[in-house]
Amino acid sequence: MSDDRRRADGDREPDDRHWLDEPRNVTRIVYGLAALCALALLADLFYSKHPYFSVERWPGFYAVFGFVASVTLVLTAKGLRRLLRRDEDYYEPPDPDRHEAPERGPDD
Repeated sequence: MSDDRRRADGDREPDDRHWLDEPRNVTRIVYGLAALCALALLADLFYSKHPYFSVERWPGFYAVFGFVASVTLVLTAKGLRRLLRRDEDYYEPPDPDRHEAPERGPDD
């Protein structure tokens, strides 16, 4: 990268883009991962399995099991977030100098 594209303070300029900033490259990565998953699923058909449970004989069982487990984990985490969420200032110590005005009712 040439020095004229960098400012003296080292910050990036708006036109200093990286390869993942291009939507075309992100799409290529997604398609590449889908192709790898399809190849792994296809390879599952060509080797002999020695499963402990009969359900493990199904083609693509571990792919489906992994997908369902991941989705379940994400949905459970979203539910726990609602349960465990705290206010933004939860960890801030109270400010003794800050005095809030009393709330005024509709009759005041």
